Amino acid sequence: IPLDGSAFVTRLGPPLTEEFARYGVFGEAADALVARYRELYAEIVIPSTVAMPGAVDAVRSVTDRGGSVLVVSAKFAPHVRSHLRALDIEVSAVVGELWSTGKAQALVEHGAEVYVGDHVGDIAGARAADALAVGVASGPMSETELAQAGADVVLDDLTQFAGWLDSYLLATVH
Repeated sequence: IPLDGSAFVTRLGPPLTEEFARYGVFGEAADALVARYRELYAEIVIPSTVAMPGAVDAVRSVTDRGGSVLVVSAKFAPHVRSHLRALDIEVSAVVGELWSTGKAQALVEHGAEVYVGDHVGDIAGARAADALAVGVASGPMSETELAQAGADVVLDDLTQFAGWLDSYLLATVH
């Protein structure tokens, strides 16, 4: 299958089956590719991953202020948990394999008040869950794209999150 890796990486976020469909790969063939991807991912990607600047501090800023952190991802949940363990990041819960507005179910179920993401699909999920949508422009989407998708707040990167959280909590107390 002539996959275009350079183009592939520009469309990270949606489920892999959507990307494979661009190449005419569906059903069992797509499922087999997803299974192989997951196998290779665990061996190659997780051990080489480093935390994004500000990620560890962002999570700690929530827990230090009495909040809990839920990770809702389109990724395979066991991979998300493996990343978090490898990076020594503790969270309350992980829900995987949800995309865009499909994330709303987990956000509502876990009582999420704020959802932070770097993709317009994350903003759609937050909006569908009636959670405050915080866009972070350090991923595949620009500040403009996140704002146009309906983000309530757009940060340049996660290093700004703790400061934003303090201002948000101060504003919601009054």
